[in-house]
Amino acid sequence: MKDLLKFVTCGSVDDGKSTLLGHMLYDAKLLYTDQRQALELDSRIGNKDGRIDYSLLLDGLMAEREQGITIDVAYRYFHTQNRSFIAADAPGHEEYTRNMAVGASFAQLALILVDASRGILVQTKRHIRICILMGIRHYVFAVNKMDLLSYNRESYLKIQKELEKIIDEISSEAFQKQNASAAVLPYESVYILPVSAAEGDNITKKSGNMTWFEGCPLLEYLETVDVTYKNSGSGFMMPVQRVVKPQSRCAWKTSSLEDTNFRGFQGQIENGLLHTGEEITALPSREKAKVEEIFVTDRKVETAVAGQAVTLRLDKEIDISRGSVLVTGKGPDVSSMCTAVLLWMDEVPLLAGKNYYIKVGTKMLPATVMSIKYSIDVNTGMHLPAQQLQKNEIACCDLVFSEKTVFTSFEQNKALGGFLLIDRISNQTAACGVIRHSLRRSDNLTWQETTIGRKERSEQKGQSPKTLWFTGLSGAGKTALANEIEKRLWKMGKHTMLLDGDNVRMGLNKNLGFKEQDRIENIRRVSEVAKLFNDAGLIVLASFISPFERDRENAREIIGRDDFIEIYVSTSLKECERRDVKGLYRKARAGEIPNFTGIGSPYEVPENPDIVINTEGKSLSENADDLMRQLEKWLL
Repeated sequence: MKDLLKFVTCGSVDDGKSTLLGHMLYDAKLLYTDQRQALELDSRIGNKDGRIDYSLLLDGLMAEREQGITIDVAYRYFHTQNRSFIAADAPGHEEYTRNMAVGASFAQLALILVDASRGILVQTKRHIRICILMGIRHYVFAVNKMDLLSYNRESYLKIQKELEKIIDEISSEAFQKQNASAAVLPYESVYILPVSAAEGDNITKKSGNMTWFEGCPLLEYLETVDVTYKNSGSGFMMPVQRVVKPQSRCAWKTSSLEDTNFRGFQGQIENGLLHTGEEITALPSREKAKVEEIFVTDRKVETAVAGQAVTLRLDKEIDISRGSVLVTGKGPDVSSMCTAVLLWMDEVPLLAGKNYYIKVGTKMLPATVMSIKYSIDVNTGMHLPAQQLQKNEIACCDLVFSEKTVFTSFEQNKALGGFLLIDRISNQTAACGVIRHSLRRSDNLTWQETTIGRKERSEQKGQSPKTLWFTGLSGAGKTALANEIEKRLWKMGKHTMLLDGDNVRMGLNKNLGFKEQDRIENIRRVSEVAKLFNDAGLIVLASFISPFERDRENAREIIGRDDFIEIYVSTSLKECERRDVKGLYRKARAGEIPNFTGIGSPYEVPENPDIVINTEGKSLSENADDLMRQLEKWLL
């Protein structure tokens, strides 16, 4: 079986990535006859001079051909006598940086092109840092379009010197300590060569136009470079991807796997090897058991090694589910906080305090970006202060998970050190990143169970603690309605606490303003306080504009989905502005209050509120009667 090399081509727009790959495949006769004929025909249609446009092999989308740029990642599978290859042709335009990161995430080697006529650009440097972020250890820099410079040796040497300077800066030990993106993995190999993708110089054979270059051509180097990767962690480690439950249907043919009492744990071994009879530890529960049987597909084996997908059967039942990690020895970190470096991919800026889903290994759980420590200048590598992160920017952040989970640094293990952040509303990938280390303070914190808990406090008060979350525009009548409901609950003997937006900002949240990041933190703190009051057995009435769906969803997650009742007071902007109880709309219209909800800042109407109350045309008593009837199933 031939060795496999997975590589990504990257660089700035029009550096010649698609042309280089296409010319390599064409000259090396690695195309099928119909592909070759289609390429030659398409080239004749597009070029009157009859020259072959090699980029057409990779730029398959109509939009790519029309614009003359790569948009999506194009994968090409081919093989020579010496090696098999999977090549990912990544887009160079800044708008499609996220696509480039996807291509880099699978690669062992990065082939980075530099246009000799333009030199090293900002996007070139961004792609270098993203490749480092993705853990690529092997690099080839192809200085392209040498034909436009008449194959001038001095021009090439100047660019080579600049590249070597960048490499030295990023890989030097001193720079690694300062630069989070460079501290992920060291370089193992770097190769720089001059090429002409259009003319074929130094692609599959040595160029007669650049006899001054003593190195080998590109394809020869790709066939011989050693890209063997070994995780630096020691011992067996396997994230559990699937639990085979008793009596579940499966296509196994062995008698053991046909057993209706069979319970197994499936996943890919990420590190080390495992023998039948060895003791394993399940993280995060730290329960132990011995391996009774190991299956690779339907074959029972005595030993399994890294890279194999296996099914394990243990000698006893212990707490294991999807996302658990099976290890021998101590194993990786189990923590709820970490410092990480991420590439932001979303159109919406990243702000500290926002809540996402994070996928680490086979585990997916809620996570919050606690703080943005600094952003990283892609041009210089310098650390810059940042309040938010824009699309395609790289930053170092602190993350907190909703529970303790298993992870490693990316340097130790890619599978458990890399992660995705997923938007909880759109389910789109918002960022990809790598974990640098756990935060020690999380290891020193343990939730203390108390004798008197939520259940006991609730029973003492004879009620079910809930949070009634009133949301709507300023002047909608949220606080008046919440106050009336609290009076009625109090007369019924219920134990309550009302949290009002203005009151909280005069105390607990006095240090917060009204910028988006402050509003996010305001709602987060209030949610934590409401949860504490619920734990005390109280019914909480929270009256907050809370204009963003994302923040209300975060509040629901913190407080608990079963305990959070969203009440949308749906009074129209026109009516709220007519009332203008506090005179705020008048000031906002006059420009005295920037970012005022409904005027300078949007209000996102709840998509699926638990209760909707429109206060227009009804008295407070009538609205309260309506709301109390709807609350009966939760509170009474």
